[in-house]
Amino acid sequence: MSSGSTCAADGCYNSSKKLKTFSQTFCLQHQQVRQRCPCPPPYALHTMPVNKDRRTAWLAALKLQRPPKRVYVCSYHFVNKRPSVLHPDPELYLGYDRPPRPKRRRKPVRTQAADSGGNTASAEGTQMFNSVSDHADSAHPPDPQQRSVHAQREDPAQHDHDYCKTDGDDIGSSMLKNDFDAFLYTGLSLKTFHILVSTLEVYASNAFPMSVQDQVLMTLMTLKSDHLIGDLGRQFHIPQSMASKIFSYWIDRLEEVLLPLIPWLPKETIRATSPEAFKKNFPNTTCILDCSEILFQKPKVVNSSKESYSHFSSDNKVKYLVAIAPCGLIMFISPVYGGRCSDKFISMDSGILDHLKPGDEVMADRGFNIKKLLLDRGVKLVMASFTKKRCQLPEEVRVHVGRAISRLKVYKILSEVVSSTMAPKIDKILRICAALVNLRPDLIHDLN
Repeated sequence: MSSGSTCAADGCYNSSKKLKTFSQTFCLQHQQVRQRCPCPPPYALHTMPVNKDRRTAWLAALKLQRPPKRVYVCSYHFVNKRPSVLHPDPELYLGYDRPPRPKRRRKPVRTQAADSGGNTASAEGTQMFNSVSDHADSAHPPDPQQRSVHAQREDPAQHDHDYCKTDGDDIGSSMLKNDFDAFLYTGLSLKTFHILVSTLEVYASNAFPMSVQDQVLMTLMTLKSDHLIGDLGRQFHIPQSMASKIFSYWIDRLEEVLLPLIPWLPKETIRATSPEAFKKNFPNTTCILDCSEILFQKPKVVNSSKESYSHFSSDNKVKYLVAIAPCGLIMFISPVYGGRCSDKFISMDSGILDHLKPGDEVMADRGFNIKKLLLDRGVKLVMASFTKKRCQLPEEVRVHVGRAISRLKVYKILSEVVSSTMAPKIDKILRICAALVNLRPDLIHDLN
């Protein structure tokens, strides 16, 4: 629990006191105190909204069981650096996914009484240890392949080949016992997961000793929770190199099988499945466009680093465009582009304009500067406004849009920093996550 003037995200220490200290420093560029300088502050603190649903969503995202009287969240935890219509809740760097810090090993301290005991105490201790060891060895004889001859302890090098042993049952069967477990590890229901596994049986490879169910489960766990490949290898009793090969193989197969699950719906289907809020306020809406970002590990190649570097946030990121139907179905997702690419360029290059027909109505954020592109094709653009003087979107519509776009962020691999080893597969990972979102059984239920 944080104080009222500090960011409530776990591990974040941005506060109003730091902003005050920053405003009193001297700006070398404008040669004056930053309080009078036109330079913007490094972040802003946003207070919790008054709306009850939004307050509940904030507390759930921050995991605050005992929130303070006033809750503040800084700009770093919002996708658009502030609460917006498409991203009203804090989503980035919330801190509770960090691994626990390793405990420091302490060197055992020998007491003076143990040293002064002399040879008599040592002899008695040795005799007692030998008797206990003989009794333990008689009850549980050591495995000669897993033990060292001199130290009589397990040899870690032998465990690298434990994947050759079969226990008879799949690991996935013990991990996925109900829908709660299936949603936790894969983002799908248990029935949908089994249907997906049975569909992928024909793509099984004899190069991997695991069952297809465990291979698919390990791949989906990487996408859902952004687990390290080495950590998953330990859970499934296989070496890290084998786990990496399995993940790379099934990413290619999953993208090939799940790609038809991202269809562009006909106008009749879109209108028939639209929620009541859209039918009442925006009956001709075809899709909602949004550009989102993925943080990238800094590439080693200089040219690649320049393409993905953003001067606004001082980090490396890539952008992608997503089109969502009013019912919440993802109908289009673009490849990734460098962080410097504008929304207008991505809209022109990704091919989204080819799906739009004259008479369609597209909803987008105010940052989308594509009005002229759409007018040339006879498509109307509905812009979302955030100022009080302008007409805002209805509350029901904003809730639908926020829920639909946040479904992709359920897969943590898209909301955490993507490692350089995942970069060649990021386009396929995007399409797989979008297709898995469309397989959720509560897609229409949540939006109605």
